[in-house]
Amino acid sequence: MAAFASTNVVPFRSARRQASTRRDQKGLMEAVYTAGSLPLQAGDRESKVMAARLQVFGFVLIDEIQSDGTLRRMRPSEAIEARTNRPWRVSKPSFSGLAIGLPDADDSLFEPQPA
Repeated sequence: MAAFASTNVVPFRSARRQASTRRDQKGLMEAVYTAGSLPLQAGDRESKVMAARLQVFGFVLIDEIQSDGTLRRMRPSEAIEARTNRPWRVSKPSFSGLAIGLPDADDSLFEPQPA
């Protein structure tokens, strides 16, 4: 029985785990959804790339902060370049006012807004 017990070796994982891009994206999205919006520094290319990936799938919105403090909404095609000359504000999308469902008789996917 002692010989059998000595052959059972259980490997323990290293205390240091490699950073997972997927886990980091999830963390970024959770931070944005918790706070409502999250500023990203101009030079934080890694976070910008993660945010751009999330924007492509519609999970976040990205605004570029201009030099005068105004915000300019970025298209996914712009954000994927992740330029480092301006900071960004990453925010969760607002789904209020949109009721998407089955198409109506006129092939409209949106419910008409009350006048």
